[in-house]
Amino acid sequence: MIYFKNFWNYLNRFKFILLGLLFFLISTFNLAQNSEKFNVLLIIADDLNCAIGAYGDSLAYTPNIDKLANEGVLFTNAHVQYPLCGPSRVSFMTGLYPDQTKSKELRLHVRQTIPDVITLGQKFRMENYHSIRVGKVYHYHNPRDIGTASYDDHYTWDRTVNPYGRDKIEEHKVTFLKPRFNGGVLSWHKASGKDEEQTDGIGATNTIAFLDEFAKSGENFFLAFGFYRPHVPFVAPEKYYELQKNKDFSVPQSSSQYLKTIPEPAAISVRRKKEQVGLDPELAQEIKQAYYATVSFVDAQIGRVLDKLKKTGLDKKTIVVFTSDHGYHLGEHGHWQKQTLFEHATRVPLIFSGPGISSGLGPINEPVELVDLYPTIMELLQMETPDFVRGKSLHPYFKGSKTPIRNSALTELLVRTPEGMAQGYSIKTKRYRLNRWSHNNLFKYELYDHEYDRDELINLVNDQQYTKVLDSLKKVLEKRVSDAQEYPEGLGRQLDNVQPWFEPRFNLMKRKFSKTN
Repeated sequence: MIYFKNFWNYLNRFKFILLGLLFFLISTFNLAQNSEKFNVLLIIADDLNCAIGAYGDSLAYTPNIDKLANEGVLFTNAHVQYPLCGPSRVSFMTGLYPDQTKSKELRLHVRQTIPDVITLGQKFRMENYHSIRVGKVYHYHNPRDIGTASYDDHYTWDRTVNPYGRDKIEEHKVTFLKPRFNGGVLSWHKASGKDEEQTDGIGATNTIAFLDEFAKSGENFFLAFGFYRPHVPFVAPEKYYELQKNKDFSVPQSSSQYLKTIPEPAAISVRRKKEQVGLDPELAQEIKQAYYATVSFVDAQIGRVLDKLKKTGLDKKTIVVFTSDHGYHLGEHGHWQKQTLFEHATRVPLIFSGPGISSGLGPINEPVELVDLYPTIMELLQMETPDFVRGKSLHPYFKGSKTPIRNSALTELLVRTPEGMAQGYSIKTKRYRLNRWSHNNLFKYELYDHEYDRDELINLVNDQQYTKVLDSLKKVLEKRVSDAQEYPEGLGRQLDNVQPWFEPRFNLMKRKFSKTN
């Protein structure tokens, strides 16, 4: 009995030491577990087409994106599911098609239509990652909502940062095409000051601070850095305009005769903004140069972030994904901006880089979709993809597989016509594009052969030599549309006919800024 009491007295003396040792071992085990996990840095540009050196654009100056592509895997045939900011972002943040998200307009929060969805960032939170947004990930009215949360989803994130810079403060200096200035009007400005004073420069600084924080804490993270550029207004410090001097920024001309060769909804989509039609060639070149200057500014901020990633050593355990919410016309088909079913609006840059992704594989030319981001990231991190996700993992490509994961990429678009709304669907294969418009109770088609017509200017739908190709692609498109309209099991509620969020008509949208710099 005496020995038993002495034993317990001995234990009591050292219980705090034992508890401390146990706590240390548990903490060390948890840290070891965390250290074995990969992080994700998702970089999203706004309105960026493939005006990038790595994509073969000789006018582009994008050394940092080019370096990222060289170190990872570049997809040359990646397409969005809806060529408009809000619907596209909801789509790739959920891994669902717009017919499944029921979100095909601006001013819709993701949970207005699919309230039970597990978004990409939310999934990371459920996996005990720190999920952070810097800048624009879901829809913003850009530039109006810079500095706010706009149409964000707070269930997606642990923390958010809404940068607000000199470009927003100095909007009165912007040059624009019509007096009512908003995010849909071509506009540009050669800015003074430093990169770090611009909204996206501030966003890069914020992102760098988070990387420093996580390098010290060892905590796993999903960090989404969303740019507001090169969306209009095209604002970049003067030095980026200097990079574009003495280059040929001529813009292709488009005749009204060409419009007769395509269905009415397609013609409307490339002529909907009257002030942008038939621009003076010199003015068009000035605007195009401003776009490229802004792309170079965006590239420089990406370089700042990637340099910090490497400096902290986090590059050894961080997957980097770079893309854009949709493409962008720069005068092709006589159109500027987005919202068409042509290649210029649907195609986006897509680059993966980091541990577990083999470099030197060369570009992937097979069609892929942005809904594929969600399951690809899940597989790279060995996480279970939610059942409702409809994208396909691109992971086999990173191991050198040459087997196509998809044979086509699906995009859709609604176009308002005098007779009502037209529904368009498009598939892009490795060689062909087929567009189908449902209008006035009829299907009308466009067919383009990229082997001979990469600019998609010759509609082959009535060419007898392509009859078999057309018939075959029609069946493929019909199946793709049908699959994209199926209810995804496990999604939860799916609400139809939800109206966009009400916005008051206030004077801010009617401000008339000076047309001179």
